[in-house]
Amino acid sequence: MIDVEDLIALVRNYNPRTNSELIRKAYAYGLKMHEGQFRHSGEPYFTHPVAVAAILTEQRLDDATIITALLHDTIEDTRSTYTEVSEMFGAEIAELVDGVTKLTNLQLSSNASKQAENFRKLFMAMSKDLRVILVKLADRLHNMRTIKSMRVEKQAQKARETMEIFAPLAGRMGMQWMREELEDLSFKVLNPEARTSIIRRFVSLQKESGDVIPKITHDIRHLLEESQIDADVFGRAKRPYSIWRKMEEKQLAFSRLSDIYGFRVITASEMDCYRVLGLIHRRWRAVPGRFKDYISQPKTNGYRSIHTTVSGRDGKRVEVQIRTRQMHEVAEAGVAAHWSYRDGQRAANPFAVDPAKWLNSLTERFAEGDHDEFLENVKLEMYSDQVFCFTPKGDVIKLPKGATPIDFAYAIHTRIGNSCVGAKVDGIRVPLWTRLKNGQSVEVITAAGQRPQPTWLDIVATGRAKGAIRKSLREEDRSRFVKLGAELARVAFEHVGRKVTDKALRTAAKTLGLPDDIELLARLGSAELTAREVLESLYPELIARGADTIEPTRAVIGLGADQSFRRASCCQPLPGERIVGITYRGQGVVIHAIDCPALEEFEEQPDRWVDLHWQPGQHPPVYSASLKLTISNDAGVLGHICTLIGQQKANISDLQFMDRKPDFYSLMVEVEMRDVEHLHTLLTALEAETDVAQVQRWRDLARKP
Repeated sequence: MIDVEDLIALVRNYNPRTNSELIRKAYAYGLKMHEGQFRHSGEPYFTHPVAVAAILTEQRLDDATIITALLHDTIEDTRSTYTEVSEMFGAEIAELVDGVTKLTNLQLSSNASKQAENFRKLFMAMSKDLRVILVKLADRLHNMRTIKSMRVEKQAQKARETMEIFAPLAGRMGMQWMREELEDLSFKVLNPEARTSIIRRFVSLQKESGDVIPKITHDIRHLLEESQIDADVFGRAKRPYSIWRKMEEKQLAFSRLSDIYGFRVITASEMDCYRVLGLIHRRWRAVPGRFKDYISQPKTNGYRSIHTTVSGRDGKRVEVQIRTRQMHEVAEAGVAAHWSYRDGQRAANPFAVDPAKWLNSLTERFAEGDHDEFLENVKLEMYSDQVFCFTPKGDVIKLPKGATPIDFAYAIHTRIGNSCVGAKVDGIRVPLWTRLKNGQSVEVITAAGQRPQPTWLDIVATGRAKGAIRKSLREEDRSRFVKLGAELARVAFEHVGRKVTDKALRTAAKTLGLPDDIELLARLGSAELTAREVLESLYPELIARGADTIEPTRAVIGLGADQSFRRASCCQPLPGERIVGITYRGQGVVIHAIDCPALEEFEEQPDRWVDLHWQPGQHPPVYSASLKLTISNDAGVLGHICTLIGQQKANISDLQFMDRKPDFYSLMVEVEMRDVEHLHTLLTALEAETDVAQVQRWRDLARKP
């Protein structure tokens, strides 16, 4: 375990003005609180918080963050309290420790829905103070470095969680070194055979050709010395997971894989970066399509560098990154560079981004979405690479790899995206699903009255576009539901001899506890409310008077005096059809149509079968049946179909759109029928309509009875 004085010395290396007494106090407090606690490896538990603090000193972080690392598990795992930490170390540190504790309690590897909700909470915690996630990332890094002491199943769970969430998050924050190490440590757990294979092949390659890193490093240094450019040159082999990912993505064998070596040239000025680039391209042949200038077009997390790939010594491809020392500091620390210290002062690095603005850019677009949508969009943002395209005026638009003209339109303005009907790329008209490439000029064509289409969700690649499209579709759906609800209300009121009025709807809304008549119509159109419920709220006596002679509770003959029944949801039997009952302990009798395939599983259980038949006579229209319709996508067609169903004395209890195409709608309609004859009459009336392409009774045999 690192001694407290050694830890203070690490901090003093970049911050001579550090509050060493407060660090000593925190070290002693943490040691006392964790006394008697041990890690899975058998080491004293406090070795872990100290190691986390040491990792954070590598990023030259402030005293508050270092002390938070020392105390980050005290509130959760010891008798320490928020109040005590606040009194001893101040409100700032107490808030940070509490924030890390809340992050630790999030079960990020749970099911998808819960994970989405927790991901949102993670980002909300980050939004208060980004140093919370810096401590958490360092905590995860040390845990992954020492993961072998955990149970095998726990190792796999933590490795998957790290690969899916923490590694890409570190990368998105600009801490690429941490991302690479977290990925490789996870890879070692999840696929040890593949990682070992990569390492063996790499060792074999070195035996065949020698260690090329010092050779190429020498070549680059010699080139710079000849031109009198002051710069540092570093070379390294890429990590096994990075090599494995390239092999998987490009479907290449290791022997055919190029650029497994990477080199960095750290210069004194931006001008020298471009001079070095020119020298390298004159000395070695540049690989087409492998040049990126992140100095003129920096990433949102502040990353600046020139990337190029060249065919170096012996024809081996090598990647070269060229940047200034200040750019390198941000490249190593990412967003954390905002808190970096040098000589006791907050480092005034011009390339360090404001964490609040960075986080806001990542989360502001998802404030109104649901949890699953938020998770989808954040993952899109974190995993994306970037392409840079230009407007006709020359403005630069940053987009993730795979973006389309629709993404480009929404990146300009939501209004432009919503009204997009076409696009020109480099002056040529292209389909909206075209994937954009670096350097292309894009012109968006708009038209008044155009609205986003549901199919756009499968085309776009940015969270901003997906969120805007979904919002527009929700608004459009509400408008459509209000129109449909108005039609359903009109038919239902006519059915009982009344005329629908605004006053009647407002009264019904008030009775049902809804804010206004528009909300009532919207719920009626979306099947959250039935027309029968609306009528009962206004005219209960008419509904009661309209009830037929047979009570639904006495509709079936053959049941015992104490037996209740319900219709099977798989076959939805109607009066007039042959039926049989199956008994369920504690659930009464479930009625199936005699030809229902679900009955096959009860063939060996004859004692559960009950011989039943429907009560003869007039049944009330309360038995639901599902109809699958395909209708024309023209104005007024849906309303006309609803009217037709009402004219056949059937109520619509639910309506769902299954598929929406430019020319046809496919929908599922749940209608309340009297009996099978009533159903056949309705089907005949619908089949006769020219706007109905197809109609059939739908029995969902996959449903449980």
